[in-house]
Order: sequence, then structure tokens, then C-alpha cells
Amino acid sequence: MAADRSRTTLADRIERLFDVVRRPDRAPFTNEEVARACREATGESFSLTYLWQLRTGRRDNPTKRHLEALAQFFQVPPAYFFDDDQSSRITEELILLGALRDVGVREVALRAVMLSPEGLGTIAEMIEVIARREAESRRSGQD
Repeated sequence: MAADRSRTTLADRIERLFDVVRRPDRAPFTNEEVARACREATGESFSLTYLWQLRTGRRDNPTKRHLEALAQFFQVPPAYFFDDDQSSRITEELILLGALRDVGVREVALRAVMLSPEGLGTIAEMIEVIARREAESRRSGQD
């Protein structure tokens, strides 16, 4: 899954971190958890409301210390917030790392290492067919 290479806003990048970086149980972090950690890291005010404003784009000019605290919490370099290329590359890496946290995904990936290029192609096709089927099932379940 490739990250969108078009220019993204600060709010988009912060939101992407919330979407991709998860707790070990794969649950998303809350604004409260992140704001508290950022307050503790900076010693400055970093309220739940302020974080919500950054996530929604209502505020878009945080201090350097606030961005450093967010970067520290989500374990990304501060450049993630400024550089389009780095942001895209880091997002792709975070998605991969998140997927590899899943035991089932990790087991399939480790087994796939032993396959020939043709075998990998077959597995990739099978995964695509199953993913499409499940996506269609989810869509029809929402109607």
C-alpha cells in the first residue's frame, strides 16, 4: 500500500499517525493519552483541545517543542511533519511495521521468504482475491 505522494497538511500527517501507530493490542491511541504524554515530554501546556485542533486543522502552527513531542510519542523524526518525501516513506514503513505486529501476518511473511518468485506471485494473487471478496462482503453488510 503506497502512501499518497501529494502534498499533505499537518493535520493529515498527525491524523495518519493516529491511524497507523497503535498500541500493542492494536487499539488506537486517544487524544488524552497523546496530549498527556506530550505535556510530560515538554513540560508545557498541551491540552486535549489543542491536539484535537491540530488533528482537525483548526490550528496549524504548533511550536517546535510541540511537534518534537508528537514526533517522540509516535517515534518518528520531526522531519515527518515538514518533508513530503520523508512523510510518505515513514508512513509506508509504519504501515508495514503495524502489519508485522500481527502474528498471522508475520507467520505468512516468514513462510513466504522461502518461496520462489512464481510462488510469491501466486500467493500475492490469492491474497488479492481474498481481500477483494472481504471488501465486497463488508460493503454489502453496510448497505
